[in-house]
Amino acid sequence: MPRYPRFSQASDGLSAQVYTSLLGLAQASGNEVFPLHVGDTHLEPPESASVTALAEQRFVGLHRYADVRGEPALLDAIVGDLARRARPVARERIQVTPGGTSGLDLACRALLSPGDEVLLLAPYWPLIRGIISACGAHAVEVPVYTELAPQHAHTHEPHASFLRSCAGGRPSTSGFDLRSTLEQALTPRTTAIYVNSPNNPTGVVLDEREVEVLARFAAEHDLWLLCDEAYERLSYREPAPVAVWAHPLLNERSVVLHTLSKSYGLSGARVGYLHGPEAALTRIAGLSTFATYCAARPMQVAAARALASEDGERWVQVARQQYETAAQMTAQALRVPTPESGTFVFFDTTALLLPGEQPHALLERIARAGVVLTPGSVAGKAYAAWARLCFTSVPLPTLSRALATLESVLYA
Repeated sequence: MPRYPRFSQASDGLSAQVYTSLLGLAQASGNEVFPLHVGDTHLEPPESASVTALAEQRFVGLHRYADVRGEPALLDAIVGDLARRARPVARERIQVTPGGTSGLDLACRALLSPGDEVLLLAPYWPLIRGIISACGAHAVEVPVYTELAPQHAHTHEPHASFLRSCAGGRPSTSGFDLRSTLEQALTPRTTAIYVNSPNNPTGVVLDEREVEVLARFAAEHDLWLLCDEAYERLSYREPAPVAVWAHPLLNERSVVLHTLSKSYGLSGARVGYLHGPEAALTRIAGLSTFATYCAARPMQVAAARALASEDGERWVQVARQQYETAAQMTAQALRVPTPESGTFVFFDTTALLLPGEQPHALLERIARAGVVLTPGSVAGKAYAAWARLCFTSVPLPTLSRALATLESVLYA
């Protein structure tokens, strides 16, 4: 029991510096700084959802509290959007949250007790581990990606290393089996599985066979599924990927997170939403009441416009085209395949290290040239030699300069 001046164990190891340890080196270099470490967009949001558009119209009660469950117009827009793109979800199964991070925090607090374990498919979105830890629960990392191509260690030759999900029977030199891997990680304290598809940082989308494995495993072992759909609109393949949570076995055991930060350029608006079984959402609404009460009402009005307007859908299409171009440019510069979705390229730095150089030293060398990347270790202990690059955080001309700088460091 912590007493002054001690603090709770749940806060141990949590830091606001997840993404910024290399930024200072870049800023002190005197070079142009390319912030490719944080997942965001350089694009402004749909015009109809902008703060400027909101200011031009008078909304009665705009500055008052919204309903705890969400602004009615936004709930209507969410119901319509889910029905169009996936499957119908009842209004009482939806909870609007102040961004995706807050939404996943509320979901974890509703589902997890201290000492519970969550199977965390790795590599993963860096913040989810801390969210689980803040609940007093434990994240059990389950690596599900592997290299398929040989490395050219200690050289500057272009390398062909790349990531690929090996679950569900996809070809693999390692004989990887998703079900047996999950079973090896399972303990009596396992409560949930966290899955992010399309994945941050790899861009991999789980296929139907992999989803089937996850669904049957969760059902057989009475597990919750935490589905993170942050990149659902940013797939560069056709047809669009099938949502994990749409599997029939997961209907009553999935709590699903959606956010407008990625799909509509509204990261600063902090609007997301959860849906799932009505009993779970009732508890989440109660937790929300005592945490943030509600998401900001003006931003909920903006989010409703983005979801329900033709302007919003046009924005998604244009953004996806630009992002795909950026993904191709980045993959070509790094000599890796183009990711199939998302806003990142995740790559192995092993073949790019100088003799005796450690991965973080390479990232420091890159930062001194002005390019800031995210260390792969924040996405899982198995990925200490990897790095993540966000190709949507700067405009294409700026990205081109950043990639030229990066190539000069890696392949000179």
